[in-house]
Amino acid sequence: MQVEEKPTVLSFYAEPGAMTAPGRYAPLFEDLPRDIPGLAAVAHGLLVHEHMAEGYGLSLSQADRATVHIRPVAQLLAEVVSRDGRPLRVARPVAARVPGNCRHFTVLMTAMLRAQAIPARARCGFGGYFGTGAFEDHWVCEYWHAEQRRWILVDAQIDDVQRGWFPLDFDVTDVPRDRFLIAGQAWALCRSGAADPAKFGLSLLHEAGDWWIAANLMRDAAALRNVELLPWDCWGAMPGPEDPISVELAALFDHLAALTQTPDSAVAELSELCQDERLRIPPAVRNALRGRDEPL
Repeated sequence: MQVEEKPTVLSFYAEPGAMTAPGRYAPLFEDLPRDIPGLAAVAHGLLVHEHMAEGYGLSLSQADRATVHIRPVAQLLAEVVSRDGRPLRVARPVAARVPGNCRHFTVLMTAMLRAQAIPARARCGFGGYFGTGAFEDHWVCEYWHAEQRRWILVDAQIDDVQRGWFPLDFDVTDVPRDRFLIAGQAWALCRSGAADPAKFGLSLLHEAGDWWIAANLMRDAAALRNVELLPWDCWGAMPGPEDPISVELAALFDHLAALTQTPDSAVAELSELCQDERLRIPPAVRNALRGRDEPL
């Protein structure tokens, strides 16, 4: 399908959603850079990955890590300006940056692009470029390049410091599709026997498997509907590590994986499938890290 034949697809992703709307902080986006590396640099100067903070000389307490549970960008921006009220393009000292994770870098990048009317969306899946020999749980931003007429993956988390940590042999503003796999790709590869589910998860936690892929598949589908949830938000039929995936549920995930790999040509079908009670996002989701239901 030619994306330009479906302008509503691009329009949908050029508008902020519930999680990417800056709200009263919209004026902060007005003087941001107009290029992808420049916008990524803004994110680098505002956020710090909670699990990489020590590499920047920062030790985080448990209280410091509370910001990783922030979902909406407006709330994230509120936290940013409460620590340092200067324009967003001014990089904060590391100690003044807001702890988050790959999802926060991605959602902020998505919000900044949409503020410039550039179609963008968060993608949940697995990165194979962190030097662990596995595909690690990860989020990246996917934006529409009007001149090249294609969607491009950009990893807004990777800065100059992290380039020294990971074996990167590509431009992180144009991540190859075989280095970051959206969850639907990972599911399909494993179902066909072309990949091992044990290679997909989070090595930091020593967890991996088809259940992790299925969970990210549901999160990616939600993000394609402009509801970018936390990496540990759970709902519906999302399996846990001890939950068997039935034949019926696997077939549902097969269908979802196919649609998320070609979302522009399956907008209506994806929307309809996501109304299935097993996939539909409820008013409150389970924050697995906090062990409680939280309203959206």
